[in-house]
Amino acid sequence: MIDQPDPHPDMRPLIEARDAMPPAKTVAEQRANWTQMSEALRAPYPEDMMVTMDAAPRPDGSVPLRVYKPAGANGSAILYFHGGGFMKGDLDSGDTVAWGYAQETGGVVFSVDYRLTPEHAFPAAFDDCYAALEYVAGKALDYGIDPGRIAVAGDSAGGNLAAAVSLAARDRNGPQIAAQVLVYPMLGLNLALGTAVTAADAPGLTKKALSEYWLLYLDGAEVTDNPYAAPLVGADFAALPPAFIHTAELDPLCDDGVVYAGRLKADGTPVTYRCAERMIHGFTRIRHTGPAVKHEFDLLCGFLKEHLDP
Repeated sequence: MIDQPDPHPDMRPLIEARDAMPPAKTVAEQRANWTQMSEALRAPYPEDMMVTMDAAPRPDGSVPLRVYKPAGANGSAILYFHGGGFMKGDLDSGDTVAWGYAQETGGVVFSVDYRLTPEHAFPAAFDDCYAALEYVAGKALDYGIDPGRIAVAGDSAGGNLAAAVSLAARDRNGPQIAAQVLVYPMLGLNLALGTAVTAADAPGLTKKALSEYWLLYLDGAEVTDNPYAAPLVGADFAALPPAFIHTAELDPLCDDGVVYAGRLKADGTPVTYRCAERMIHGFTRIRHTGPAVKHEFDLLCGFLKEHLDP
């Protein structure tokens, strides 16, 4: 890492949780570490929040969904795609962020348990997330949701999926998406450029790990020309849902968000960009532990409320 400031004090719980993990080489070991860290950072959802399970159909099975309905749900919905480099993560690891969106926005949140690599390379995760969008839009009235008030949100790999689903919904004349929230998204910027170099060894995520995640997601390929796999390789960013792109200063993925925000803006898509100063990759996972990180999460929720309110 080159000429980087010290992490914000609010990052301490996240850094300590990561530092507590034992060395891991295999996928199974990395997943076990992810589970350990997620449990250490997890916060229980409010007692008055209704949490149920559902499933979106896909051609060869179904996609599990955890549904968070807050007290006083307001008729909006958010599809949430967790992070984990496409290789790690599940409904439990994304729990604290998912119910936070529900609690703070009043929307029903559908957390999507998409398929992971290396067992399932692209397009499995993307297909699962798009299937979830179609299902939620089709079942909106059953859930008391206005089908015109559905947003997508994701962090890291989930930010990639939220961006890709937004592109596909436009291209396929699919369900209307009212807003997209991309938090430290993994969008496919060249890893030899920008913050992938200057923040290559950042405490929340490293360039080496990113390289491994991409190779698994792309099934061994180093590059792709498919914007549903790597949204930054797309050529048309017009007529997309309004976007909030939220990056962390101490993150090799920071410039992915910067460049994507610029391309959306250049093509006329409304975009709000914010870089969380001195924060590291994964900061929304500790949204409940410190005032500065809570403020960052509140900004995301404020954007969603603005675009989801009737």
